[in-house]
Amino acid sequence: MITAKWLASHHELLGVSLGTAFGLLARIVMLRSDYRQYPAYPHGKIIHLALGLIAGALGAVAVPALMNKDYTAITFLSLAAQQFREVRNMERNTLTAIDHQELVPRGASYIEGISVVFEGRNYLAIATALIVSFATTVWSWLWGVPLGIVCIAVVLRFMRGKNIRDIATVSFAPVVIGDASVSVGGVYMMNVGLESNLDIMRKQAIGFMLTPVSDDAKVTLANLGLRQAILHDVSTRLGVYRDDGDPALMPLAKLDLGTGALGVLLIPREHDPDKAMQAICGVPLLESAVRRPTKANKQKGETAHG
Repeated sequence: MITAKWLASHHELLGVSLGTAFGLLARIVMLRSDYRQYPAYPHGKIIHLALGLIAGALGAVAVPALMNKDYTAITFLSLAAQQFREVRNMERNTLTAIDHQELVPRGASYIEGISVVFEGRNYLAIATALIVSFATTVWSWLWGVPLGIVCIAVVLRFMRGKNIRDIATVSFAPVVIGDASVSVGGVYMMNVGLESNLDIMRKQAIGFMLTPVSDDAKVTLANLGLRQAILHDVSTRLGVYRDDGDPALMPLAKLDLGTGALGVLLIPREHDPDKAMQAICGVPLLESAVRRPTKANKQKGETAHG
């Protein structure tokens, strides 16, 4: 029977156990298969849950090891960091390999963003386990459990990144189809030679205009990787009305060079403008696409005048 006396005499074991449990719990709440179905269920999840358990155990064990002046524990943490970098490479290679089979590919920027997220979330699991294990070992589980709950709340906050609606105003735009040309809200998209493809566009095409909210947002929207991510996400959620070898029906995103707005032409399998609007607004903002030239230019100006 577990008593207060037993807990006091086995505080290190309790710290490791609670730290590992909260580290694994942190990885569980961060591991979700959404409409993209990645990681795949169940085998993809099993891999990442096993890595989350290892991350939690490493973070939890490090505290009593260091308290007992066993400084080789730092070596194990460095080995864990190396292993999680391999996880990042694994995800990158896997997604790159299957991206060639997508009708609307993710693109290299989106793949790199997903890979970085998988690596970073293992480090969050280690940090959670480390904090809980430290609080439980030094003080008691009465400190460790509340701190663990706080860490889980912080982890959930890290999961909520920015999306397209944070940098642009999304609105519907008319799809204008001429004799052979296709444009969205005044932004020329492409020429289409076959009348059958033009008929499909007249029935299925949906147009959007993404107007940047700042000068920095203009540069961010111009990023080719972010544009490809928008097309892939919407096509994943609504389907795409095309087959392999039919480039005329590929969704496109092109800039209005005068205003910096981004015109988006979609040809979804499910013709639902409201769902398409929700899908575009919910596209995650890729970290590699974010640019802040106004801040950089301001700092250079201050340096020059200073």
